[in-house]
Amino acid sequence: MSPIITLTTDFGYDDAYVAAVKGAILNINPEASIVDVSHSIKPQDVLQAAFILGAAYRYFPKQTVHVAIVDPGVGSERRGIILKSPSAIFVAPDNGILSYVIDDLFSVESRSVIEQTHGLTEIVFKTGLEAAAITDPRFWRHPVSPSFHGRDIFAPVAAGLSLGISLYEFGEKISSLHILSIPKPSVDPDGNLVGQVLHIDRFGNLIANIKNNDLPGKNVIIEVGGRQIQGISDYYAQKEGVMAVVGSSGYLEISLRDGSACDFLGVAVGDEIRVIPVAQ
Repeated sequence: MSPIITLTTDFGYDDAYVAAVKGAILNINPEASIVDVSHSIKPQDVLQAAFILGAAYRYFPKQTVHVAIVDPGVGSERRGIILKSPSAIFVAPDNGILSYVIDDLFSVESRSVIEQTHGLTEIVFKTGLEAAAITDPRFWRHPVSPSFHGRDIFAPVAAGLSLGISLYEFGEKISSLHILSIPKPSVDPDGNLVGQVLHIDRFGNLIANIKNNDLPGKNVIIEVGGRQIQGISDYYAQKEGVMAVVGSSGYLEISLRDGSACDFLGVAVGDEIRVIPVAQ
């Protein structure tokens, strides 16, 4: 099977950026299969990219190389990194874009905090991590543009990894990297689960930061956007109007049949969603 490289970026489709990254990869490994996860991330929205990548990577074959480039700090002193897990390899700036991958793969007990600065937490892993800083310019495309490391550094490194080159050929081993604070639900004094809208998909579904195993069951009342939703449905077409379902990513979603829940409710990312258990 041809090696697979995925791309998650905020480059959009109106310019040549995505094509340039793909060309840089194919120049090194013409046999690579390149898969677009998304290029519609909001500009500089690292947390959105982290969520999208975290929702997608697990469905690819093992040893897929995932390239994530939402990089407000391009050209600065921020590191480029390679992270290797038992199931995949990730190439990205060290700016928290791998936060959901880290949260998914490694328990809190397997890491320790070094420092928290500017919204980022530097963590050290105790077990289960192989990581390297991308520091060896032999593998880069030259000259390197200080504004396009995606094309000149991350793409060639990903192509090299897809050819089987060890991650430690690209730079020194590291034992720490940076993550963003991932919004987690909480329980209020009344015993209600309080979360927030994490992402709004292209259908206008509101994806909450509440996972299926966080829920007390289906017999609940959900408050969002000034409305109450009775119970959790099994699928989108089960009811008319606004409903709650557990979506394919395993998160609670608010949906509007044949419409956009986002537009109908006037809700934005970060707005509160409250889950109230119904007494039996």
